[in-house]
Amino acid sequence: MEITLLWVLCVAMIGLGLLGTVLPVLPGTLLIWGGIVLGAWIDDFSRVSATTVAVISVLAVLAWALDYVAGLMGAQKAGASKQALIGAALGTVVGLFMGLVGVLFMPLVGAAVGEYLARKDEARAMKVGLATWIGMMVGLIAKVVIACVMVGVFVAALVL
Repeated sequence: MEITLLWVLCVAMIGLGLLGTVLPVLPGTLLIWGGIVLGAWIDDFSRVSATTVAVISVLAVLAWALDYVAGLMGAQKAGASKQALIGAALGTVVGLFMGLVGVLFMPLVGAAVGEYLARKDEARAMKVGLATWIGMMVGLIAKVVIACVMVGVFVAALVL
């Protein structure tokens, strides 16, 4: 019974983690990683080895880093001001309270407003906002792909 509950917790953590890769309210990569480590531990690392967990850990760090760096890279590529970066961060926080649409588009709005306040140039503000948003979307897609690879490696180690 105890082992069954631990496996249910493992699967629940991984499932919530997958949701968290697109919903910033949940720490997606961390939940997936935790569920995988729990699954490996339950099985005493016999099917999911410490080496496999190490590979998955590297993927988790990569996904986490991409999540934060991609939006900044998009903003920097467009020559964003410090205010645009702050605006994108504030837009992300505000977007959390507005559902999926807010999460997806408030960083764009925040970056554009921040850039406009810094330079009073509407066209540049829109360019920076769009570049920040594209960077964030690329990061999000990369994070989802890496998360799926993490789960795939775990499942393959369990099954094979």
